[in-house]
Amino acid sequence: MTETLISKVPVDAATLEQIKETIKEKSVELLHLQFVDIEGVLKHITVTSEQLEDVVEGKMMFDGSSIKGFSPINKSDLYLQPDLATFAVLPWTVEAGYAEGRFLCSVNNPDGTPFDGDTRNVLKKTVDRAANHGYSISVGPELEFFLFKTDEKGYATQEISDRAGYFEPSPHDLGERVRLEIYRALKAMGFTIEASHHEVAEGQHEINFKYADVLTAADLATTYKWVVKTIAKKFGLHATFMPKPVFGINGSGMHVNMSFFEGSENAFFDSSDELQLSEKAYQFIAGVLENVKSFTAVTNPLVNSYKRLVPGYEAPCYIAWSASNRSALIRIPAKKGLATRVELRCPDPSANPYLTFAVIASAGLDGIEKGLEAPAPINEDIFHMSEEERAFRGIDNLPGSLAEALKELESGEIASNTLGQHVYNEYVLMKKAEWDSYRTAVHTWEIDNYQTKF
Repeated sequence: MTETLISKVPVDAATLEQIKETIKEKSVELLHLQFVDIEGVLKHITVTSEQLEDVVEGKMMFDGSSIKGFSPINKSDLYLQPDLATFAVLPWTVEAGYAEGRFLCSVNNPDGTPFDGDTRNVLKKTVDRAANHGYSISVGPELEFFLFKTDEKGYATQEISDRAGYFEPSPHDLGERVRLEIYRALKAMGFTIEASHHEVAEGQHEINFKYADVLTAADLATTYKWVVKTIAKKFGLHATFMPKPVFGINGSGMHVNMSFFEGSENAFFDSSDELQLSEKAYQFIAGVLENVKSFTAVTNPLVNSYKRLVPGYEAPCYIAWSASNRSALIRIPAKKGLATRVELRCPDPSANPYLTFAVIASAGLDGIEKGLEAPAPINEDIFHMSEEERAFRGIDNLPGSLAEALKELESGEIASNTLGQHVYNEYVLMKKAEWDSYRTAVHTWEIDNYQTKF
């Protein structure tokens, strides 16, 4: 292994000692050092628990040129710095005398500085920006997913796992047992689970976990997606966070509930206001609404994302806000006081949580910094308004395709300012290539409609 130039990172001795005790008590033999690529896809390197000291000191190197969008081959050495707070024993590996553990890691350069291509580091910069204004960021994401049956080889089919509907129990909800096992795994890994239920669409599910500071929330969302897929596989099912896997039924969202705190006080709460929202909350809403078109390519990153953002399937595609209206892009949930929050409903669960939370918080901060004024709320059902009425009321649309979203992203500043040049440039190149591949491919719909007709 190449000798690292990394400087020693301060370590919480009490936390490290507790980790050592857990490793000994649970007989943890392997440690998975996890990180995400630019798209938010989880990666990991596995080492033995005997290497814990080197792991904690950030001495574990990997080839960054092997991760798309990370680093060129002539500058490929990168290092993993684990966040000790993310240590967990993987409950599905525990057996007599054996277990495996994991850490989520940030990525560093050989000199110990944060690597600009690491999206976890991108979010940390947004955390620092908020802190400079005296704010901490709290986030509660809600990620929906579908369960599909697999074939005899274990590959995903397009057959959904059940025919149940919203909130239906067993025997119709065939995913209930799967969700129970996911719940148990998440709880064992430190999650606080608040709700679990069948979603609106057939084969669609949701498990909600408690809000946390924004970096922890992104770590939890990343872990949640991995655990859901892992447990589903044990039941012979494939879990997908693809936003619109089935035509004609609801797609999957990742509603993002966000609030800013000043110390222990919720900066978005004001009991004297009619809606119990503070001036900062209104400014945050205004900032998100003003910037949302230019960050949609981040919160809704796939060609498929825009098959979900259409009227009629509960996915908000119109740029407006309301205190209760679920057809609006932004909703203010009923709970107030410390629970006051702004819910952005357009993001989907295919998005990289670190980048998604960063651009939303950054847009809100822009609104606060510039003192923007929120437009009037729209309390009527926007889905049933005519195009003329929406135009009269100044209700704009989100981009209708990934191509449109990328144009908006490049014409705005929020993404480049938040992501940094490395991630921004690589992300744009990656997504343009994705759109071009889709644009030039011949799809089943075209064959079905044109092959025999012309």
